[in-house]
Amino acid sequence: MSRQCELTGTRRQIGHKVSHSNIKTKREFKPNLVDVTLASDALGRNYKLRITAAALRSVDHRGGLDAFLLKASEDSLSARAAKIRRDLKKKLAETAAA
Repeated sequence: MSRQCELTGTRRQIGHKVSHSNIKTKREFKPNLVDVTLASDALGRNYKLRITAAALRSVDHRGGLDAFLLKASEDSLSARAAKIRRDLKKKLAETAAA
């Protein structure tokens, strides 16, 4: 399982730990990943995703998983999230045409 957010694409970052004597040592900053189950209202099902806590706040702020996915660009999403986005767009196009 990779250390990457499925919605925002946030990965680990590399930086320096700087001591009091200004000695720099390599370190990594890991994203705060949480396993959550998010519901899609339009598709009528739940999805288990591994996302950052910041992405979870963004999903809540935008009004749910559907609104977040519609506003997100497809290249920043994981393969699973991009498929959910395509299914969502297809379902909304069907309901709009009917």
